[in-house]
Amino acid sequence: MSEPVPASRLHRKALASVAAVTLVATGALGSAFLPPSTPVLAQALPQTPITAPEHPPGSFAPIVNRVKPGVVSVKVKLKDDAADDKEGGPGGQNVPPQLREFFRRFGENGMPNRPHRNGGRAAQGSGFFISADGYVVTNNHVVENAKSVEVTLDDGRTLDAKVVGTDPKTDLALLKVTEGNGSFPYVRLAHGAPQVGDWVVAIGNPFGLGGTVTAGIVSARGRDIGAGPYDDFLQIDAPINKGNSGGPTFNVSGEVVGVNTAIASPSGGNVGLAFAIPSETVQAVVDQLRTDGKVARGYLGLQIQPVTKDIAEGLGLDKAKGALVTSAQDGTPAAKAGLKSGDVVQAVNGDPVGDARELSRRIASMKPGTKVQLSYLRGGKTDTATVELATLPNDTRVAAREERGRGSDAQPRLGLSLAPADAVGAGQEGVAVVNVDPDGPAAAKGIEPGDVILDVGGQPVSSVSDVQGRIRAAERDGRKAVLMRVKSDKGTRFVAIALQNRNG
Repeated sequence: MSEPVPASRLHRKALASVAAVTLVATGALGSAFLPPSTPVLAQALPQTPITAPEHPPGSFAPIVNRVKPGVVSVKVKLKDDAADDKEGGPGGQNVPPQLREFFRRFGENGMPNRPHRNGGRAAQGSGFFISADGYVVTNNHVVENAKSVEVTLDDGRTLDAKVVGTDPKTDLALLKVTEGNGSFPYVRLAHGAPQVGDWVVAIGNPFGLGGTVTAGIVSARGRDIGAGPYDDFLQIDAPINKGNSGGPTFNVSGEVVGVNTAIASPSGGNVGLAFAIPSETVQAVVDQLRTDGKVARGYLGLQIQPVTKDIAEGLGLDKAKGALVTSAQDGTPAAKAGLKSGDVVQAVNGDPVGDARELSRRIASMKPGTKVQLSYLRGGKTDTATVELATLPNDTRVAAREERGRGSDAQPRLGLSLAPADAVGAGQEGVAVVNVDPDGPAAAKGIEPGDVILDVGGQPVSSVSDVQGRIRAAERDGRKAVLMRVKSDKGTRFVAIALQNRNG
């Protein structure tokens, strides 16, 4: 009976056999045949280890490694008299009631006013360094009512910071770290806006979990979510949650394209709808906060409203574009430049204006004293005016009124009972609305008893016959709607009421 072969000998024999197979195959390709008794050649075959690449294709790791040290967590101890519920954005009350649950702000670690370990109330959010000497950008609603502020760096250090300035209208704030070596890692703001579909990476402190990275794409631009007078948000689908507030969203070049500010969520959690303040807005606001501690905005002195389809029809415009002037306040730059009610502002410095909100944003982004050229339409003709901007008063609200009411049912009558304003004690100008047919087209546009019609079709009216004459003129001109300027206790606005062709 043969003795068992040691495993080492079996292993050597197996190697020799493998070498033989390998060399035979090689010999078939034209190399010399070598007998299996030379296993040393098998060991001499080149060995090429298979290694994974440092970062798989499409990995965001290189971007994250480069920019993550510049992102910080922001911890705030609130003043004793701070409101119990800060979740509503800047000042809480600044977000319309119907949006407070849908567009929920998230600067407090998911729990409104959590108790601080040293007593009092605390809030948490995110931020990022924009300079080596310690300036940090975050949201106003993160540091609002702050008694003290700390930032925690990516390396674990926690440092004191002070609030340099805030801007509630854009929900931005600038901090300055007051300790440390004064040489901090920082990131840069992008100069250009991203395109819809571009990849983005968000880094922040959701639910207190600092250094969290999420990715997605830019879903939309120019979003108006009703959070403030200058809404112009980027919409992204990168997962954003409470505590990401004030943190950066990066492009694939590692530049900040937006500051995460709000989410749309019925429950307060991420559903893929997040909103970020664009970098160009951040740059303009931060520059002023850094030098002046506050933001001064340009001011025209116009009350404006959107040009709706009906209003465009009433004005004889091909497209519903531009900002319709309802009034130019006395003594303001716009009034001094000759603008007046009924003008449609179509461009600023040669750049087209899409709507009233865009005009407000463009003017507000400019510094007081800036001279701008406005192109406007008056009586079917285009004209221009050079205006030197004043400073927006602190108590000035957005001069953009959304037209009230639903669409007209296009009946030939307006459904109004009218009387001269002076005859019913409603003032010295215009025609007063005495009664409104609830089923008529005027009622559908929000006209109410007590309102005063100041002009119809661009012409002042002082009697019922004036109103009737202007309506007939609009019909003769083939207009599909008649445009009225109406004054009420809520202000002055333009209303376009559709007309039905008498032969139709």
